Amino acid sequence: MASSKQLDIRFEDPNPRKWCHPLKEDVFAALMSQENSTVQKILGAGSFFDPLLFGKFFDPSDAFPLWEFEADSLMLSNPHSSNKNNVDWFQTDSDYVLITQLHGIDNSNSIEVCVENGKVIEISGQYWRQPRDQPSEWKSSQWWDHGYVRRLELPEKTDWKKVEARLMNNDTFLEIRVPKLLPNLDYSPKEN
Repeated sequence: MASSKQLDIRFEDPNPRKWCHPLKEDVFAALMSQENSTVQKILGAGSFFDPLLFGKFFDPSDAFPLWEFEADSLMLSNPHSSNKNNVDWFQTDSDYVLITQLHGIDNSNSIEVCVENGKVIEISGQYWRQPRDQPSEWKSSQWWDHGYVRRLELPEKTDWKKVEARLMNNDTFLEIRVPKLLPNLDYSPKEN
């Protein structure tokens, strides 16, 4: 039986300046030309964190409207992706679901999932953990030197406070479930 580990979801990140340095195409090309197999696996072709994942360069620190597209049509239109699809997303009657293979991420403890303002879900982590005496402000600087990120716009009418994330198959796959708001249910706060 495959192993599964639930991840904690953070709601709001206290760093207001994170992702303020966009990853540019030339910087990405230079990063990928370096001899660093960890970075190449995590950010390389077919990876969920690859800026070319959706067929053209898209800074993964910008929120992408993933669920507005069908997985097969978007991934098949990408000449940079490998023949096997390492990322899949779909809808059920009750959830929006994302499943992705995690390339090169050896320490699953570095993966963070955060929901921002009920509008964006962010999956990020560091290649290597910072020593305890150094501040962990890597998201505010040239983040690609320290870690990886993929930010996705949440669809409208989701119960974003109930987002679930889990690692599966010995931490090689990440599954995220975003519950849909069900019609005819009252989600307004109750008065005491």
